[in-house]
Amino acid sequence: MQTECSADLFGFTPVEGRKVVAAFDGGTMTSEAGAMLLGATDGQIRLIERFAGCFTDHRAADLVVHEVASLVGQRVFGMALGYEDLIDHDQLRHDPVMAVLGGKLEARRADCAPLAGKSTLNRLELSRSEPTRYHKISYDAAAVEGLFVDLFLDAHAVPPLQITLDLDATDDPLHGQQEGRFFHGYYDTYCYLPLYVFCGRHLLAAKLRPANIDASAGSVEEVARIVGQIRRRWPKLRILLRADSGFAREALMAWCENNGVDFLFGLAKNARLNAEIESELAAAQEQSQKTARSARRFKDFTWRTRNSWSRERRVVAKAEWTGGDANPRFVVTSLAAEEHQARHLYEKLYCARGEMENRIKECQLDLYADRTSAHTMRANQLRLWFASMGYVLICALRRIGLKHTQFARASCGTIRLKLLKIGALVRTSVRRIKLAMPSAFPHQAEYHAAYAALTATTTA
Repeated sequence: MQTECSADLFGFTPVEGRKVVAAFDGGTMTSEAGAMLLGATDGQIRLIERFAGCFTDHRAADLVVHEVASLVGQRVFGMALGYEDLIDHDQLRHDPVMAVLGGKLEARRADCAPLAGKSTLNRLELSRSEPTRYHKISYDAAAVEGLFVDLFLDAHAVPPLQITLDLDATDDPLHGQQEGRFFHGYYDTYCYLPLYVFCGRHLLAAKLRPANIDASAGSVEEVARIVGQIRRRWPKLRILLRADSGFAREALMAWCENNGVDFLFGLAKNARLNAEIESELAAAQEQSQKTARSARRFKDFTWRTRNSWSRERRVVAKAEWTGGDANPRFVVTSLAAEEHQARHLYEKLYCARGEMENRIKECQLDLYADRTSAHTMRANQLRLWFASMGYVLICALRRIGLKHTQFARASCGTIRLKLLKIGALVRTSVRRIKLAMPSAFPHQAEYHAAYAALTATTTA
């Protein structure tokens, strides 16, 4: 049967004798009703307020329509909800839930929406260290960097006995003529090479860097800053630094040894290292050929490079034979053999760093941390931080509100899709604003649990 439509009504195939029609006449609605949980999460950790405190507003106060805190919150909430582009905010600025989160229900001028559009947010992102005629909001980079660590520290009611800091560099592909653009041979593209530091799911640093550098460049300074800030609050904490072979550099290892920080780094194989495990590889090959399965042996020894290392260090080797070929791997560490035997050190402790790859994927794929299309590195660094704060906000929702639900270990993208993207009818009266969410919403139990956990302290 042919469907019918008019300018105001859309007709679809009937079902069981009943017409199916649709129209844009539902009144004030939103598709972001679940974002109220993000607002409740922000109430717990005060992320927007503290992030906005890293900015300085040089605008004339009596002419300001959109406060810095409103602009910062709009950008962070937008990233968390999947709106990575500034142009999205020309429509999002009219969304009633975004207005509630921004604390502004009415525009201050007749020709404005309650929230800012792309042009105002663009001026925020293009802010300079010193104000200009068109860019009067600046930010303190050191304060932003310190905030990530403060949010991590505040997330622990009791100091842990030991933590592991994971370092990694990744590619941020570029498709224009951005400042700091270079071709990276390994990634085979023009890109940035941002440095990430995580502790479990907690993001402690997201540093934008050009791609014409070593993966470990600047890592000593970043680690020294982070470790110093952590130890000022937790002086007795034991810290392990973990990374792949791109960070097995003398400067970083020597800094760790001189500052009481343990390290566990991958070590690039070479002819000398391979020669150290010839007998172990032969034994693994023999076992593999007998069983038709992969086989591995481990060897623990001290080793030193010919020129670059200042001392001998403990190296653990995995001599593996798999798929009919040798697959040797090496790690270098400050951890003693009495504490971590070779197999446990490699299989349980070092290989666990692969989980950090999932965190980087969340940042870049779910929170659009690779959307660095501004011209200057300063603006792109701020974009990276907005995305990173969106990640931190969703992680706090997962940690505080969803810890006893099926979403306790869900990715940021899954949490957004399942809990934040909820359609609702918005009814506004003199005394209240009500979001009428669907009765058939499948994750009501998780929503109830998150709300109860996030409001437990505020309502007590």
